[in-house]
Amino acid sequence: MFDVLIIGGGVSGMSCALVLGSATNKSFAANKKIAIIAHQKSSSLQEALFNNAYGIPVGKLGSELLEESKEHLAKMYPKVFQIENEKVIAIQEQSSHFTVVTTKNSYTTKIVVVGIGSANTFAIEGLMRFVEPHRKSLPEKERIQLKNTDHKVAEGIYVIGTLAGWRSQLAIAAGSGAAVATDILTLWNNGVQTHSHDSIR
Repeated sequence: MFDVLIIGGGVSGMSCALVLGSATNKSFAANKKIAIIAHQKSSSLQEALFNNAYGIPVGKLGSELLEESKEHLAKMYPKVFQIENEKVIAIQEQSSHFTVVTTKNSYTTKIVVVGIGSANTFAIEGLMRFVEPHRKSLPEKERIQLKNTDHKVAEGIYVIGTLAGWRSQLAIAAGSGAAVATDILTLWNNGVQTHSHDSIR
């Protein structure tokens, strides 16, 4: 069983995974099992070109960033299990955990983080009751979001990125994923406000 399973390998999902992975050297997170279903086929980054994203070289292609982020995660935080080439079709709530069903397997996890974009083709069984119109997107785009309060959809379920109701901007998506990661770290650290970053000091 995973302690947290992130669904989506775009900016918000990878950001969440990187922050969680960076905390596995802390005692409260050392034994936590973290995984990401790094499905990127339909990521909006596939067609993106970045000239205005903080810390990203001018002219960087989104498709390159997707591949580099998976490599970065594998190299720096190999404890984070990357699941490739699977698409989530259902999330089933159990008494003390969730079963996440994909096109190939099923996984159990204590916490689910969903970050797969705001397209109205969203069809994960078990989450449809939380779907509502996107509040920060043009109505004609018919985008959706999951009802949430500060990224929390329900006990044990978080949503990140545009699916949380944020605008489609790399820095916003990355921050959304990182914010949820620190919420989870705080939960694991018995409610003590927690973040994870390195220092040269």
